[in-house]
Amino acid sequence: MDLAARSGIAIRLSAGEHLVVTNTHGQQVVDTWALSAQDTSRFLSAPHTWMHTGRLVVRAGDDLVDNTRRPLLSLSEDTSPGDHDLLIPSCDLPRYRQLGVQEHHDNCHDNFYAALAALGVPAPQFVPQPLNLFMRVPIAADGAISIESPRARAGDRVRLTAVEDVVVVLSACPQDLAPTNGVGRTPTGVAYDIVGATV
Repeated sequence: MDLAARSGIAIRLSAGEHLVVTNTHGQQVVDTWALSAQDTSRFLSAPHTWMHTGRLVVRAGDDLVDNTRRPLLSLSEDTSPGDHDLLIPSCDLPRYRQLGVQEHHDNCHDNFYAALAALGVPAPQFVPQPLNLFMRVPIAADGAISIESPRARAGDRVRLTAVEDVVVVLSACPQDLAPTNGVGRTPTGVAYDIVGATV
């Protein structure tokens, strides 16, 4: 299935099912959230995941935990160079205003709420920190961060495995004023597939 550039979608996954996200064209960032299907006040949490893994980055084999320190997803496969950011918040209208845009601009913040509403899922009052799949945010020795062109190639994919019943939200990031989605600054679509639980 395809997720068009600049758009978002919410997907229900049962425990044991896999969501495979493929970078169709390469260099496209996908803001990714997970919420417990039973209690949407439990959501994938970046700082709790840092504490759980002992790292600011995630790798294949890592559990991604929620704000109650329970695993929601596992990053069970990654064929990309492994750049997945847990530091940068989702783009929103205030960010585009800072970049000089006065009119409406598609953004991941609004995609998050629209995707949950379309699925009929109660949304939290704020947008949690996303897992930015394929986003390259190097951390320098002095702690400085920067956003650089992704290294993900066309066909690179990640597999997220549901540890419990979850709702996953994907947003093909609309950022076109920074190198978030490559030096060409042109958002593209991605592909996703739901794979049944492995017996």
